[in-house]
Amino acid sequence: MGRRKSPTLTDAELRLMRVIWDRGSATVSEVVNTLAGRESPAYSTVLTILRILEQKGYLRHEKEGRAFVYYPIVGREDAQRSAIQYLMSRFFDNSPETLVLNLLENEELDVQDLVRIHKMIQQAEEDET
Repeated sequence: MGRRKSPTLTDAELRLMRVIWDRGSATVSEVVNTLAGRESPAYSTVLTILRILEQKGYLRHEKEGRAFVYYPIVGREDAQRSAIQYLMSRFFDNSPETLVLNLLENEELDVQDLVRIHKMIQQAEEDET
């Protein structure tokens, strides 16, 4: 039986998930080649992390020829939502208001960001009525 899906991803797991989300599916070799560069992980490291992601419930695989092809089970937006929910419960007493206020107070937002946020709030208010 697999491990329970973790609400968050490590940096290494997120890096691999981004490759698979962007591609739709990938073999270990394809992930390694996509990450090729100055800090590219070894084949065995990628394989280990993909297996962990599968155990956590983020990926599944199918055998195609001699290779395993990995597919995302959890979409990028679902993973983002889960990470925000985890962060909110751990640090902000499950309060979206406290989280948003913290972001507004501590992040440098430009006028365009604030206009977009204002429009989203207005849209949410309209959707409620």
